[in-house]
Amino acid sequence: MLEARAIVVQLEGPEAIVEARQSGGCGHCDDAKGCGAGKLSQLFCTQPRRFRVRNGINARIGEEVEVSMADGVLLRSALTMYFLPLLLALAGGMLGTHWAFDYASGDAYAAVGAALGLTAGFLLVRLSRLRLLSSSAAPVIKRCS
Repeated sequence: MLEARAIVVQLEGPEAIVEARQSGGCGHCDDAKGCGAGKLSQLFCTQPRRFRVRNGINARIGEEVEVSMADGVLLRSALTMYFLPLLLALAGGMLGTHWAFDYASGDAYAAVGAALGLTAGFLLVRLSRLRLLSSSAAPVIKRCS
């Protein structure tokens, strides 16, 4: 189970908008032996991160909560978001090259096919994201602290 601490900042029906605490990885950023990755992440992530989660325990605004997500969901989501559009772009490029009438127009057909495949991949990711948010794989507030 993947778990993180957050603070409820807004309520919207059965869901809550939570603000995740900035974590610096291992927590040894201030130590002399720390690698400083947390300091590096603070350079690029200056705004607090907000997420929409299911509020099954009726947490209130301002409460510190523990948000959890089932094992494997994050990996499946990353593969879907990155690998699917890439795979469809490559497949579209190969199909475009295959359907070209002559050798000289093969690159143009490959570019159009790759663009169509990439667009189809993004649309499928969008549809799978909507399904993921409504399924049991969505993050949920586990308990209040």
